[in-house]
Amino acid sequence: MKALLELENVSVKSGNEFRLKNIQLSIKVGEKIALLGENGAGKSTLISVANGAIYPDIGKVLWRGKLLSCLTNRQRNTIGTIWQDLRLVEELSVAQNINIGALGRHNLLWALRNLLSTISMDKCLKCLEAAGLELKLLTSPVANLSGGQRQRVAIARLLRQQAELLLADEPFSSLDPNLVNEVIQLFVKERTVESINIPSTCLISLHRPDLIQSFTRVIGLKQGELIFDHPIQEVSQSEITSLYKEK
Repeated sequence: MKALLELENVSVKSGNEFRLKNIQLSIKVGEKIALLGENGAGKSTLISVANGAIYPDIGKVLWRGKLLSCLTNRQRNTIGTIWQDLRLVEELSVAQNINIGALGRHNLLWALRNLLSTISMDKCLKCLEAAGLELKLLTSPVANLSGGQRQRVAIARLLRQQAELLLADEPFSSLDPNLVNEVIQLFVKERTVESINIPSTCLISLHRPDLIQSFTRVIGLKQGELIFDHPIQEVSQSEITSLYKEK
C-alpha cells in the first residue's frame, strides 16, 4: 500500500541542538498510530513537521508522494491537526470556531459570512454532538468555556474539516476518562457518525501510555530520536519504560 505521509531522514535544529534527528517515518491509509515520549522528546515538533507548520532543516516531507511544501492550501486541508494549545479564536462563538475547520474548502466571502453571523448550523450541530459537547453551547463564546469544553470544540472543528489524516498533540489532556474513551472510539475505532467524514488515519501524541491498546502501531521518541516503531502486538513494556528514563 502506498504511503499517505512520509518523513524522509528529517532533522530539525534549534541552535546547536537537534529537536528531531534522522526521522524516517511512513504512514499508510488506515493506520492508527500512537506517539509516545516524555515532555521535550520532540512529539510536538514531529506533528508540526508532519503538517507543514515547521519545515525540516534536513530531509523532506511527502504527502501522497508530493513535497508537502509544494501543496496548495486546499490540498493541505486534507491534513487536520488538533494542537496542544487548541488555537481557538476567543472572540468567536463555538459555531464560528467549528466552521473555521471548513475554511479550506470555501472562498473569502464564506469566511466573512462566518465572521459576521452563524452559518451552516446543521453541520456544526452534528460535529458538536459527535465531539460530546452540549448543543446549547453552540452560540456561546469560546472564552466562556471550560478547558474540557474547549478541547471538544477543537475536536468538532477537526471533524468539520473533513481531513484524511488526523494529527493530534495530546488531545486527551483536559478530558475526563469517559470522554477520553468516546474520543478514542471516534478516531481510533472509527465510530460512524451520520454526515461526517471521520479521518481514517491518525497519528496521536499521548501523555498516557495506558491508552495505546486501542491503536494499531506505536512510535517511541526520546530526545528527538526514533527509538522504536512497532505494531501494537510487538511493543514491550520495557521499551515504553525506557522512553521515560534518563540516559
